[in-house]
Amino acid sequence: MENTEKNTPRRSVTSLVAIVSRKGFIILTSLIAAALLIDGMGITALREFPVDFGPATYRAIDSSIDWMVVEFAWFFDSISNYIKVWLGALRSFFSWIPWPIVIIGMFYAGWKLTDIKVSSVASIALLFMGLFDLWESAMITVAIMTVSVSLSVGLGVPLGVMASRNNMVQAILRPILDTMQTMPSFCYLVPGIMFFGLGNVAAVLAVVLYAIPPCIRLTNLGIRQVDASVIEAGRAFGSTRFQLLTKVQIPLAIPTIMAGINQTVLMALAMSTIAAMVGAGGLGMDVLRSMGQLREGEAFISGAGIVILAMIFDRFTQGYIRKQQQTYK
Repeated sequence: MENTEKNTPRRSVTSLVAIVSRKGFIILTSLIAAALLIDGMGITALREFPVDFGPATYRAIDSSIDWMVVEFAWFFDSISNYIKVWLGALRSFFSWIPWPIVIIGMFYAGWKLTDIKVSSVASIALLFMGLFDLWESAMITVAIMTVSVSLSVGLGVPLGVMASRNNMVQAILRPILDTMQTMPSFCYLVPGIMFFGLGNVAAVLAVVLYAIPPCIRLTNLGIRQVDASVIEAGRAFGSTRFQLLTKVQIPLAIPTIMAGINQTVLMALAMSTIAAMVGAGGLGMDVLRSMGQLREGEAFISGAGIVILAMIFDRFTQGYIRKQQQTYK
């Protein structure tokens, strides 16, 4: 009797699947037969849509962009000048520091964040970049990534916090982030060129747009996953919403937030080669120039430099995340 009761749900599910499959087969066969019939009758009107809204939409978008460029030129110019000054200062600073000081500093940072093995490998990898004449390009890439990642984190974390506190904000951001994460990476060069022209500013904007979604998503996720009992305890002790956010939710969500920042850094480095197409310097420009001149060996070594930087940042942030997780256990 018990076996019969247990088998009844399985039989009903099997029957339902069989019915759905049978109906789906009939519908698919009917659609194919209809397509063959239309083709045999020579009805070509059904192969094309009767109306094309594309040209009018394209012209409207072009006109809107032209209007924005003219009317908000002061805004785009101020942003461009600010980024140029910031980026120029960082490039000069990183190029000014002697390479032994940088390697020693990275060794110490890696030792504190991870362990002696990771810091030693990172130092050897940086030495490798210097020995293959990639040091200056690497420093330019680090400067561009510093600006891009700082802007991504500065915008992404607050947006993630807002999304975690308001379901409507999350509902608005979700389709936007889905679009940003599925759009081809070359498309991110378009807004930078439209508003800022060719150069480092357009490259920074493209990198920010490409790399910011993980920071927003994981900040939102990390804060939402904080244990409700911990939040309730904070409220019981009289904490305000702001105090709960800054002293309870964000500290507990730091590992997840740092994972988002880690992904942002890696995506920014991955975008560096494509950003070189609009004038960004650094290792991405070396890869692009070498490929254009069919110098595969130089392109491979320059690409390996980008991989080395990505691995160093990844290992350091992962080490920081592990330490934070151990702290809050």
